[in-house]
Amino acid sequence: MSKLKQLREERGLPQKAVAKSVGITTSYYGMIELGTRRPSLDLVIRNRRDDFYGDF
Repeated sequence: MSKLKQLREERGLPQKAVAKSVGITTSYYGMIELGTRRPSLDLVIRNRRDDFYGDF
């Protein structure tokens, strides 16, 4: 299980909620969780600043 999926599930969040909060499609977020796509550096920096998942 990916770290992102583990963190999301620990918080009881569906993929759709996480994707919406970071401004991407649910499909793209699912691919990131599966490791078939990598997020852009801009997306990582923008969302790390928002600290959606907290420290990990």
